Amino acid sequence: MSAAAPATPTSPYRLAIQPGKSIEELKTALIERFAATVDPADRWDLTLLVSRDRLHEAAAFLRDDLALRFDVLLDVIGIDYLSFPDHRAERFAVTYLFKSTVFRHRLKLKVRLDEDDATIASLTDLYPIAEWHERETWDQFGIVFAGHPNLKRLLNHHEFQGHPLRKDYPCQKRQKLSLNDPMLDQLEARLKAKGYQVVSAANGSAQTGAGA
Repeated sequence: MSAAAPATPTSPYRLAIQPGKSIEELKTALIERFAATVDPADRWDLTLLVSRDRLHEAAAFLRDDLALRFDVLLDVIGIDYLSFPDHRAERFAVTYLFKSTVFRHRLKLKVRLDEDDATIASLTDLYPIAEWHERETWDQFGIVFAGHPNLKRLLNHHEFQGHPLRKDYPCQKRQKLSLNDPMLDQLEARLKAKGYQVVSAANGSAQTGAGA
């Protein structure tokens, strides 16, 4: 009787071992190359702590190494540890969730940041989708992404004061916002710059069409 084939992980959160570097090899490489450490709060996906100064280099390594091929940045997650039972010296952290569509690996890199210097390098030059992820994280937590091409509000009104997902933001606070949000005008300008033009429809609405 032939031996049964090994079970294949079914959870989408598991790190499937595929051709390329195994998870243990990947962990060892990042620890040795970037002085990374395993996050004690690691759950499901391998989560490694790296210093702020090594983040950009580590992300480029994950993307470009042919044995890794982390070609997708799924999310950028802000964390405020204020009032956590095990609160550390650094108030904030940013977690980056990467995925390889080639080898089906998932991996998180986490960077801890002091409250007085909550600034980190943008990854928009490596992963264009980071433009949106980083804007949301800045909008909600006030973490600054140095080098971001358009770091402004994404979910909150442009007049909004403060960052509502910080633990010390009053949850019942209300703000008077009186100006129209210029988001649509800015989007229209960017589309025109790409060769599109706004065409007025007969019913008075507008649509976007390719420029001649």
